[in-house]
Amino acid sequence: MSEVFVIGGGLSGAEAAYRAAELGVAVTLYEMRPDKMTEAHKTGLLGELVCSNSLRSDSPDSAHGLIKQELEAADSLIMEAARATAVPAGGCLAVDRNLFSEFITAKIKAHPNIRLVYGEVASLSSFDTGAAVVLATGPLTSLTLAEELQHILGGQSLYFYDAISPIIDADSIDYDKAFFASRYGKGGGDDYLNCPMNAEEYDLFYNSLINADKVTVRNFEDEKVFEGCMPIEVMAGRGKDTLRFGPLKPVGLIDPRNDIKPYAVIQLRAENVEKTSYNLVGCQTRLKYAEQFSVFRCVPGLENAEFLRYGSIHRNTYIDSPRHLNKDLTLKSMPHVYIAGQITGVEGYLESTAMGLLAGIYAARKLRGLDEVLPSRFTACGSLVGHITGATADNSSNIQASNAQTSKFQPSNINFGLLPPLSVPIRDKAKKRQAVVARALADWKRFIAESYR
Repeated sequence: MSEVFVIGGGLSGAEAAYRAAELGVAVTLYEMRPDKMTEAHKTGLLGELVCSNSLRSDSPDSAHGLIKQELEAADSLIMEAARATAVPAGGCLAVDRNLFSEFITAKIKAHPNIRLVYGEVASLSSFDTGAAVVLATGPLTSLTLAEELQHILGGQSLYFYDAISPIIDADSIDYDKAFFASRYGKGGGDDYLNCPMNAEEYDLFYNSLINADKVTVRNFEDEKVFEGCMPIEVMAGRGKDTLRFGPLKPVGLIDPRNDIKPYAVIQLRAENVEKTSYNLVGCQTRLKYAEQFSVFRCVPGLENAEFLRYGSIHRNTYIDSPRHLNKDLTLKSMPHVYIAGQITGVEGYLESTAMGLLAGIYAARKLRGLDEVLPSRFTACGSLVGHITGATADNSSNIQASNAQTSKFQPSNINFGLLPPLSVPIRDKAKKRQAVVARALADWKRFIAESYR
């Protein structure tokens, strides 16, 4: 039996391994943890979430809702795990962090076509060129492998800095100063815990935040931060009201104690089913630990907060995909190597999962001698591939981007702006999104039918 080698047991690696195995191909999945840890991981479990426990909007007519539907139609392991371990989160899909990873690990270990090997893979050259190798080491690729990849690609890797939010002990919250509610009443009534602030309380929090000491990013000259995961203090530096129109916006929330909309609000989302810990939503930060302790304790209800995990910042590496990737996610210089997950230049859990799913399909079909099948740009997954490879909107061959173009390549979440416009314009926003989703799912259904034969 032909074999696929998958390097990295994160979301994309687990998805790639499981999909290839489901298509009848033997898979060896390598994971360096727990023997060698990264600066952000805490366990040796597969599919560990190092940032938020949220998989974004679950609305079927949203961009993240669309990619969820595509993944579920493809029998995604990650989506199966997410549904099985979901915790209340209003209109979003959030998971119990530990149960989620345990679910994925158990499914991988139980699959008859998958051999799980713990240990670091230090070199791609150790694999025969006749093999199919999926590199899914993620943004925290080990230094040894990252340096080899940089040598193979003939230039500097690209990168940005990613920040994560603090997690606090539920028992340390003053519930008399907070209230449970979801924006506009979406989801359950206790999906989010809200810490409201009046103008004076917000001023105290804001001034403490912008004057706090930050962690210095060592060894790097240029601090790049991804807009979709902007540290709260960076956002605050853009203006006093930036947070009030961003993660601390009070819209859709009324304090039931006084029937007043707060001036600003920090929302807390449960980290687990038991609700013994809460994540400070939108409060990803690079503040020093002592500063986080004092700044977030300025928030009403969090005066005695006990931190189970402080926020932090780490470097995320991604390649210059428009220059180096083919439309089937193989390296142009090493066509037996598929690149999957966040290292391709997609940003987000679902987006990384999607690249793993596609890489698993492509690698398995290639080893089985089957024709190449690609998703159209009208699908969420296909539009992401188009973004990272520089493909044209009609899904034709890759553009050989210029140096000026590729130097500006930036990671992207899934969004409707990546999908081609409708052939017949629709002015109504809701109906337009419904039409875009319907078109995507129809094309995706055809892709899955052809790919899974």
